[in-house]
Amino acid sequence: MPKSILVVSTLDTKGVETFYLKGKIEALGFSVILMDLSMGADGGHPVDISNAQVAVAGGSTIEEIMLSRERSRITKIMTSGASRLARQYYGEGRIDGVIAMGGSTGTLMASEVMRSLPFGVPKTVISSTAALPGLSTRYIGTGDITLFHSVVEISGLSNLLKNVMDRAAHAITAMVHETITPLVAGEGKAIALTMLGPCEKCASFVRNALEKEGYQVIGFSAAGIGDRAMEQMIAEGFFQGVIDLAPGGVGEHLFGFMRDAGPLRLENAGRMSIPLIVSTCSVNHMTPSRSKYQPEYHQRRKYDLDKFRTWIRLSPEELQEVAQVFAIKLNKATGPVKVLIPQNGWSSVDQPGNPTYDPQEDRMFVDVLQTNLRPDIDIVEVQANMEDLTFAQTVVKTALALF
Repeated sequence: MPKSILVVSTLDTKGVETFYLKGKIEALGFSVILMDLSMGADGGHPVDISNAQVAVAGGSTIEEIMLSRERSRITKIMTSGASRLARQYYGEGRIDGVIAMGGSTGTLMASEVMRSLPFGVPKTVISSTAALPGLSTRYIGTGDITLFHSVVEISGLSNLLKNVMDRAAHAITAMVHETITPLVAGEGKAIALTMLGPCEKCASFVRNALEKEGYQVIGFSAAGIGDRAMEQMIAEGFFQGVIDLAPGGVGEHLFGFMRDAGPLRLENAGRMSIPLIVSTCSVNHMTPSRSKYQPEYHQRRKYDLDKFRTWIRLSPEELQEVAQVFAIKLNKATGPVKVLIPQNGWSSVDQPGNPTYDPQEDRMFVDVLQTNLRPDIDIVEVQANMEDLTFAQTVVKTALALF
C-alpha cells in the first residue's frame, strides 16, 4: 500500500496549482488525501476532505463561513477544524506526511494545522510570503516544519512555479519514503537539556558525560522558542528526565520579554511525573526588545553578549517575584525535583568584574525560593560558577542518582 500525503490548500484561489502538486506527488508513487480550507465557494473540485467538512469539524457550517465578514473568526474556525481532522487522520494511520501551499493567510492556517501534528511527521509548506519580516517565525513556531519559499506568487502554472512545486513534491515524498531514525529512545533514557551560550560549557560537559552512561541527551536552545517546544515535547512523552539549566523563560514570560517561553514553562516535567533538575542560568537577567526599553532600563547594569543581544540585570524586587513563580510551578510537581544553585555566578556573564555580577542580589532569589518551596524539594548550593567544572560534575552526579 503506497504511503499517503495530506495536501492542504485553498481550492477557491489555488485549485489549478493544487491539482498540479497532487498529480506530481501521485506520479512519484504516493497517494494523496486532499483537504480544502477554502472560505469561499470551492469551485466544485473533487476533494477527500471538503471545506464543508472542515467547517463542521471547527464547530460551524460552510454556509456560515461564506456569509461571515469576520475574517479572523472564520479563519480560526477553519484552522481548528482542519487541525482536528488532520490529527484524526494521522491517528488512524491514514497519512504519513503533509504538504501545503499558500500566501500569508493560507500559510498561517496550514502551518498551524501542521503544528497540531506530532514532532517527526514530515511537514512542508510552499509559501510565497516565507521571507516577509516576522512571518517565518509565526509560520514555523515550535513546529518541525520545512518552509519552502516559492519566490514567485502561487498563481498560474508558469514553468517557474512548476519547478518550485516539483522540488517540493520530491522533498515531501523523500521525507516520507526514506527510512527515518525512530524517535523513541532505547531503555527509557531520553533526557531533555536546556542550553544557552553563557552556560554552554556546563551543558556540553553534562551531555557528554550522560551520553557515556547510555543516555540520549536532546538539547534545546532556551531562547524562547526552543524551550517552549521542549515543554510541548515533554507533555507528549518524549523524555524520561529533564535537566533545565536555563529556565530564564519563566521570568521572560512574567515580564513579557523576548525569551518568553510561554505560561507552561517549568511545569510539564512535574505534570508528567518525570525527574527534573533545575538550575539558574540567565534567570537573573532580562532581554526586553530594545524598541520597548523603559527609560529606567538605560540606567540598569547590563552586559552585551554581542552587537544584537544585551542582557539587563533584574532588580531585587523582580528577582524575588520570579522566585515566587518558580516555587509555584515546582510545587505542582508529582515527580522528583532537585534545584542546583551555583553560588559564584549563574553563567559565564556572572563573573567578578562584569557589570551585572551580584551574588548578594542572587541570594535574594534563593532565599525566597527556599521559603516558598515544598520541604521535600531540595536546593543544593555549589561553591562554583555555573561554567566551572565542579558545578557541571555536580549536575551529572545528581542526574545519575535521580534518573
